[in-house]
Amino acid sequence: MLSLARTDNSVIAHWWWTIDRWMLFALAALIALGSVLTMAASPAVAERIGLEPFHFARRQIGFLLPAVLLIFFISLLTPRSIRRLAALGFLATLLLMVLTLVLGHETKGATRWLSLAGLSLQPSEFAKPFFVVVTAWMLAEQRRHDGLPGNAIAAALLMTMLGVLAAQPDFGMAALVASTFACQLFIAGLPYLFVAGLAGLGVVGAGAAYNLSAHVRSRIDRFLNPESGDGFQIEQAMQAFGSSGWFGRGPGDGIVKRTIPDAHTDFIFAVAAEEFGLVLCLVIVLLFAFIALRGLLRIVHEDRLFTMLAAGGLLAEFGLQAVVNIGVNLHLLPTKGMTLPFLSYGGSSLLALAIAMGMLLALTRRHQDPGDLP
Repeated sequence: MLSLARTDNSVIAHWWWTIDRWMLFALAALIALGSVLTMAASPAVAERIGLEPFHFARRQIGFLLPAVLLIFFISLLTPRSIRRLAALGFLATLLLMVLTLVLGHETKGATRWLSLAGLSLQPSEFAKPFFVVVTAWMLAEQRRHDGLPGNAIAAALLMTMLGVLAAQPDFGMAALVASTFACQLFIAGLPYLFVAGLAGLGVVGAGAAYNLSAHVRSRIDRFLNPESGDGFQIEQAMQAFGSSGWFGRGPGDGIVKRTIPDAHTDFIFAVAAEEFGLVLCLVIVLLFAFIALRGLLRIVHEDRLFTMLAAGGLLAEFGLQAVVNIGVNLHLLPTKGMTLPFLSYGGSSLLALAIAMGMLLALTRRHQDPGDLP
């Protein structure tokens, strides 16, 4: 059995003793639960659309090894290397997002996917964590160098990101990106007037999306008045929660996955409730809460502003995405095609989350060289 002593100077040993092992174990638990839930939810969906039963399950498991390797290798990096990775990654994914508008294929009224080497890629998923780290860098540099317009650069990057997302269109992800940026501004201690101005722009943007996009308007109207349109998926999800009980119907005995088109993606939380009950739902919520709170405890005494902003932004993005997905499943928020981190099916989502969590683990490691970043 592998034994790593504190006196061991190897790279692996240093990583093991400086990483937040509790957060690592919680992420491993989420990944394991995701594999189980994909096996439970996806066969019925695959058969309904004419694929062999374990098509989605096999594809998801095929992405697991690359995802785990990404988490491991990225978590080995120093904060300075994380900045470089994020800068290059954001530039590349932003270009791919623009290319998607030209060469991407349309799905459900949106052009968000790009085919590369036989694989469907959603560049915006990968752009999210890179954007958080790059804006954290710019906001931190504003504090270090009075002559550097870091705040203005970060705001310009935000507007660029939101503009491309609106063109796809993906207003849900745009809202997530803007909300994450607002959390970073709050952590940075910028004037409340600045944050309030961003919130005002968000309200204006939401109003514009409602008035200009029939798709967004339909979803919000159906949320406010379920009788105004087709609320089939939400109705089925609520029935799943209502019939779940403490321990559910049992693995494989769920009904909702046979009728909801997105049972393996957007509504996998409802499948978890129906087959495994309220107990598993509480475990899932507690795992997300634990990761978020554990990460905040790791950075609360951090004296490097960049690390605080980058790690805090990644935690906010991770937590908000989980809140949105679970809120939609419980009919607390309008429907939005947003995956539940590490649990929903989706290769782009899984790999992008692996990059984000790898960067978070790297940034929250202890005993790093204090000279790595000012």
